[in-house]
Amino acid sequence: MNDEYEARRALFLNSAAYIDLQWFAAEDEGRTEEPTERKIQKAREEGRVVKSRELIGAIGLLLPAVALLFLAPYLLRTFAEMLRFFLTRSAEIDPVRDRLLLGLVITYFVKLAMPVLAIALLAGLFSNIAQVGFLWTTKPLEFKAERIIPNFAQYFSKTLFSANGVFNLFLSITKMAIIGVTAFIVIHGDIYKIANLENANLFVSFTMISGLAIKLVIIVALLLLLLSIPDYMFQRWQFRESMRMTTQEVKEERKESEGDPQIKSRLRSRMRELLRQNIAQNVPKADVVITNPTHYAVALEYNTSLYGPRVLAKGEDELALRIKKIAADNDVPVVENKPLARALYAEVEIGEIVPEHYFTIIAEILTRVKGIDYWAQKMGRAT
Repeated sequence: MNDEYEARRALFLNSAAYIDLQWFAAEDEGRTEEPTERKIQKAREEGRVVKSRELIGAIGLLLPAVALLFLAPYLLRTFAEMLRFFLTRSAEIDPVRDRLLLGLVITYFVKLAMPVLAIALLAGLFSNIAQVGFLWTTKPLEFKAERIIPNFAQYFSKTLFSANGVFNLFLSITKMAIIGVTAFIVIHGDIYKIANLENANLFVSFTMISGLAIKLVIIVALLLLLLSIPDYMFQRWQFRESMRMTTQEVKEERKESEGDPQIKSRLRSRMRELLRQNIAQNVPKADVVITNPTHYAVALEYNTSLYGPRVLAKGEDELALRIKKIAADNDVPVVENKPLARALYAEVEIGEIVPEHYFTIIAEILTRVKGIDYWAQKMGRAT
């Protein structure tokens, strides 16, 4: 009995009717983290951006239709001129020998087609730039074998058994409904005029049908433009979902961008060691050390060859205590000034001249600890 069951099960699994339930499973299972700016930028460089094709199609339909509406008199005159020219000279022009004929055909083609084609091109550029900005990349054109060899399971899972497939199906049905209902309303409103066209001449009939058609196209384009708004919102949501990352991916990216934490820790240790060595060498050269008194310490040097006082060393907490100890061992004056110590530590790097708006107070401190008025006068002139 068990052997028969297993045989039937194997036959079913190998049959074409079997559909793997994994097709319905989420591809991004475990991707719970929001995408980083680096990943979004990388996707942009590869041509993966938020873009609504419905918006591109709606604008690409609306602007040329409006252009046709306003350019209709010009196009009709040009078309009539072309027909008149060729019909009146049909017996005179030799298509084989007369080279002028090709130039005339191209000229009339440009006059008739180029205005609308140019506006359609501008509409396509505008609708793309409005959504993604200026972006130039050739990566989507690169050869990839998976684009040639189809993966039917993945294709059906994305097109039929996914949120994107359901939304696109709903969107297609909605577009057909919009076109059908709009066509019915527009034609029904002029049904009596259409019925009486059998009594009208050719020009009136052509004008009537053309006006009705362009009216229908413009109304449909406006409605599709409104429909593109929820489509863009959905594409934006789907893009963010597809960009989600696992916790491990976030960690790996942080390592790549910021460096391995262990390496960074060793570098910080090395920098602290070098800083301690520089402190031992520079603090004895200082003229004064400004302290917080316990959290910050900044060693300053000033001589006549400098534009202003220069920071020789600075530190906080443990380094601040070390600076004060070295200063005490080398008879360097230590002055407590909490606002000045914090400001100098935050604003001035080692080896830089302090900002001019601190010259006056530092001059007072140097004068008090050294008793030399020349320094105060020197910095007073510099300010």
